[in-house]
Amino acid sequence: MRKAALFILCLAFALPFCRKPEQRLYALGVLQLLESPTNAEVERGLVRALEDHGLKDGRNIRLLIRNGGGDIAQVQLIAQEFAKESVDVIVAVTTPCLQAALIVTPKIPIVFTSVANPYLTRAGISPTEHLPNVTGVASTGPIRQTLEFIHRLLPGVKRVGTLWSPSELNSEYYLELARSAGADLGLDIIAVPVANSSEVLLAAQVLVNKGINAIYQISDNTINASFEALGKVAEENRIPLFSGFLLSTRAGACAAMGWDFTDMGYKAGELVLRIKGGESPARIPFESMSDEKISLNLRAAEAQGVTFPADVIREADEVISADKK
Repeated sequence: MRKAALFILCLAFALPFCRKPEQRLYALGVLQLLESPTNAEVERGLVRALEDHGLKDGRNIRLLIRNGGGDIAQVQLIAQEFAKESVDVIVAVTTPCLQAALIVTPKIPIVFTSVANPYLTRAGISPTEHLPNVTGVASTGPIRQTLEFIHRLLPGVKRVGTLWSPSELNSEYYLELARSAGADLGLDIIAVPVANSSEVLLAAQVLVNKGINAIYQISDNTINASFEALGKVAEENRIPLFSGFLLSTRAGACAAMGWDFTDMGYKAGELVLRIKGGESPARIPFESMSDEKISLNLRAAEAQGVTFPADVIREADEVISADKK
């Protein structure tokens, strides 16, 4: 009897050490430059793709969503933390985040999204020839198409202004595309640099003082985050404001042509799922957005002295009526 009791006591002490260790959740490190409307849409699409396939944060995956507050150095630190934690995938949202991720790891799979031109970061040289741990969704905006739209709508416009961020490779790339397309259309592109989002209001006022006829704001992480300041200046000076991301028509643009960033995030989520399923990023070609959409804001257009013809309104994918703000 005493031996049986002793055996049971030993077994009670031993059982906790024999338990199977808890299974580690598949970890996704989502890296963002800053909080912005476009980044929020990308995040929403990414999470939706995962949930549509039964993956939920805290239950069967771990989502580590971090943003650098617009500070490139902070973005690099976050990327280093993800590498140190050995996350299973890094989702790099925007060009600066892809650059940071590429620096910290040649092994952890990287899925980029909302990146204007991944080839400028040396992530690859073609959709199928790229670094073995990288794949993603390129989002080169319809720059030429938008300037053609402006030229058709406002044929008298000759000087088009834009703000840009010298610290962002994607912003410089978009500015080059705008200048090239503008030259073909007889449009002079006037650009004013912005160092951070707090400078957007002042830079917009400087732009107006340069005698521009319209503003076409290229999609830029820093400026997108403070777009309402640009919209305010455009309305106060009755200058037509066009933009490269659809949500801008809710922040002051009279018209925008660009991509659905929720859809973009969803596509990135699908790539994450393929990698989680065992597919190597080396075998997954880069994808590109191709279905540009048009959003119009009739109230903003009226305030900025723009009248959209009936055929333009019919072409639009979204029309915000004049009685809505």
